[in-house]
This record gives sequence, C-alpha cells and structure tokens, in this order.
Amino acid sequence: MGRGFERHARTFTVLTFVSRITGFARDALLARVFGAGAVMDAFNFAFQVPNLFRRLFGEGALTASFLPVYTKLDRDHPDSARQFAGLMLALLAVLLSGVTIVGEIALYFIQDMSASPMLGIQLLMVMLPYMPLVCLVALVGAMLQTHGKFGPSAASPIILNVTIVAAAFYGSYYAVNTGMTEHVEPVPHIQMVAWSVIVAGMLQLLWSLWSLRHYRIRPHFDMKPSWPHMKEVLYKALPMLLGLGIFQVNTFVDGLVASYQTMVGPTIFGVDYPLPPGSMTILSYGQRLYEFPLGVFGVAIATAIFPALSRESNDPDRFMATLRRGMRLSFFIGFPASVGLVLVREPLAAAIFQGGQFSHEDVQKVGFVLAMYAPAIWAYSMQQLSTRAFYALGDSVTPVKVSIWMVALNFALNMILIWTPLGVGGLALSTAIAAIVQIIIMTRIMHKRMGIIMDRETRASFARTIAASVAMAGVAGLASLAFSGHDTWLWSVAATLVLAGLGIVTYMAAARLLKMPELGWAIRGK
Repeated sequence: MGRGFERHARTFTVLTFVSRITGFARDALLARVFGAGAVMDAFNFAFQVPNLFRRLFGEGALTASFLPVYTKLDRDHPDSARQFAGLMLALLAVLLSGVTIVGEIALYFIQDMSASPMLGIQLLMVMLPYMPLVCLVALVGAMLQTHGKFGPSAASPIILNVTIVAAAFYGSYYAVNTGMTEHVEPVPHIQMVAWSVIVAGMLQLLWSLWSLRHYRIRPHFDMKPSWPHMKEVLYKALPMLLGLGIFQVNTFVDGLVASYQTMVGPTIFGVDYPLPPGSMTILSYGQRLYEFPLGVFGVAIATAIFPALSRESNDPDRFMATLRRGMRLSFFIGFPASVGLVLVREPLAAAIFQGGQFSHEDVQKVGFVLAMYAPAIWAYSMQQLSTRAFYALGDSVTPVKVSIWMVALNFALNMILIWTPLGVGGLALSTAIAAIVQIIIMTRIMHKRMGIIMDRETRASFARTIAASVAMAGVAGLASLAFSGHDTWLWSVAATLVLAGLGIVTYMAAARLLKMPELGWAIRGK
C-alpha cells in the first residue's frame, strides 16, 4: 500500500522542522529590527514575488510534472533520463533568466515613471534574480527525490534563513556594537537584507548541484532525443501550477490586498483604504506561524506519498488504500495543529516576535490573524495530498477547474471582509474558507471517480482524531488560565512551551488510549 512513504516523510519532516526553526529566527530578528511598518511592508511585498515561485516550483508544479516522467525514464532507460534531466536544466535556466531580464526592465520603467521612489519596487528589482535560482534548486531537488534523496530539498531553505539572519544581524547589532556607526538607517539596512537573498540563492544552487554530481547529469541543448518527454512535462506544468499553487496564489492575492496602502496610497476610488500600513507585515507573520505545521507535516506527507500514488495509479484498490492512509495521517496531524495554534496564538506570537520595534499591540494583531488562518490547517494539508492524487492519475485538469473557482472565491471574500471589523484578519479567514471548500469539492470528485474515500475506517479515524483533539484542548485550555494576565516575553515563552508540551503529551496519550494506528505511522512509519 505504498507504506514506505512514511520513512521519506520523516526525513523531509525533520529537515523541514530545522528550516522552519531557522525561519522563525529570521522573522524574530527582522520583527525586532524593523517592526511592523512601511519598510517591512515593502520588503514583504518584494519578497513575496520570488517566494511565490519558490513555493509553486519547490512544493508544487515543477516537482509534480517532472518527477513521474523522470522516475519512469530512470527506471526503464537511465541514459535517456540523464539526457532529459540535462535538457530540462539548460532550458529552465535560459527561460527564467529571460523572464528575469524582462521583469527587471519593466520594474525600471515603473520606478522611473513614479513621482517618488518606491522602496517596494527597488527591493523587488534586487530580489527578482532569486526566482531563476530557486526554481533551478527545485528542479535539482526533484531529480534527487527520484533517487531517494529528500534531504537537500528540505534543507535548502536553511541556507536562505541563515544568510538573511547574518545580513540583518550585521546591519543592526554588529555595526553598532563595534562602533562602525551609531545608528543604522532602515532603508539601507533592508536593502542589505534584500541582497543577502541573492547570495543565499547562489549558495542553494551550488549545494544542490554538488549533491547531484554522482548522477552524471550535465546541462545541454540537444533537444531531439528528449523532446517527447519535454512536451509531456510542459503539457502538465501549467495546469499543475494552478492546481497545486492555488493556496500560494490565494496567499499572494492576500498580500497584494494587504500592501495596497504602502504600495499605492491611502485611498481607493476616493475612499480611505480600510487596512493601515503594517498590514502586510502582520499578515506575513501570521502566515509564518500557521505554515510551520503545514510545511513540516502537510507538505512533507504529500511530497513523500506522491511517488507511491504514481506507482499505484493503475491499481485502484492499492491507490485508494494509499490515499486513505495519507488522508488519515494528514488529518491526524493537521486537525490538532489547528486546535493547538488557536489556543497558543498570542503567547506564540509574543515569544517569537515581541521586542525591539515590535510592540505588544502588534503581537495581538498577529495572534488574531493566526486565529483566522489556523482552523483550516488540516484542509491546507489535505489539499496538497488530494491535488497530487489527481496528478498521479494523469488528471491535471480537474484541480485547475476547482482552483480557478477558489481564487475567485478568495478574492471576493477578501473584498468583503476587509471592510468589516475583521480587517486584515478577513484576508486570513478568506484563505481558510477557500481551502476548506476546495478539499470538500475535490474529495467528492475523487469519490465519484475512484470509489469510496471516506470508508468506515477513515470516518472512525477522523472521529477519534477529533475526540483526542478535544481532550488536548480541554487540558491545555485549563492550563492556560495559569498564564493569563502576564504579557512579558518570558511568560510568553513559558506559556508556549508548557501549553504546547502539555497539549502534545495529552493528544498522544489520548491517541494511544483510543488505539489509533496513525500514532505509529507518524512516529515509526509503520
């Protein structure tokens, strides 16, 4: 039943966990140095463009379209697989370099026509070359995954996080403490951080290529031998971009709406814009917190199970058994994560971000945004899995059709909810609603096509997961009363650690008491 995927999922999970921790260190430092204002809004606006490509390619379309073709070739014709991989590397490098050059020219003219300098555009001009670098890293990562090496892909973000931390630390603390300057201006400092993103991209690519050296893959432009396979990948790539990227596209749209005042102005159609400066930063930090369990567990499970689903696509019984197992594991981890993040939202946000230029009021705003995002973590996770299941069956159209409607739904909800008291939290709630609606629709379609997904065992598993999560919430909720009324950083750290630890122990104990096999799958992979 494809049960070997749990071992790869654990490897991916451990390294992704480390990368998320370094990501929190990065965000904690940036929050304390720059706060939640226009400068950080400009950086987040600029970074989300190449970061969108990282997420789409690194966690989505490139891997999903390339991996089945390359896996089949490597199994049947290894020499042809190497030729195909080398051509993909060469063409992707040329294509994305061209897109980057065109983008830089367009940004130059936008900046030139602006009445005043636009920091967001300036930073985007600096960071746009990260796009081709990180996409090549994703392609090499897909090749390595075919050969059973999941580590480099999962660990690559650590390089980015450490490099940004080094740049931010140098500009803020080192320069001041060594007497090089008495005060660090925020604009030159954030520009230094932007340049560090490019340095990180080059380091990521060099490390990925070094990991690939044993497989004798060399870039080339001899298209004739590999063109049929290339067409297959290209044919699947665009719909996969939309299908797997819907969650990322919704997040990107949220960012555009949140950064409107910083990038455009304080009014829209003559009316005061409802979201104040800093909304983009608040939204981004809320995203970071809920993406932690999603990236560590949700994407890891979907990434690791995809090869198994692809192998079993011609055997409906085995395919559905593997899919149900993946859904049970995703819900077993995702649902308590949803509950837990809602419970610890403010102490967690304070423990990571509060201090320096980031106030307690900013922490409360991040906590509120997290409370809007978190209830759908299980849906985000299962969405990744269900989309890959369709791709394993060779269907790239259905996820696209559903995705287009979900983008429209998310945007419509955005335009409504930002004018309500929810404010920036409305953007998060829109994304959560769209994710839940999407997984319901896609599960229903798969049920009609392949047979029962929610069989008796799966329904029972979901019910036990909910029961264990309720027990966890009850224990952690009572314990949280001991920390109420304290808003210092140390209390926040203590509350986060105690409540999270108590919640995990309670949930695992409840799962064991309920004899849930998912606990063994998650811990031992069997």
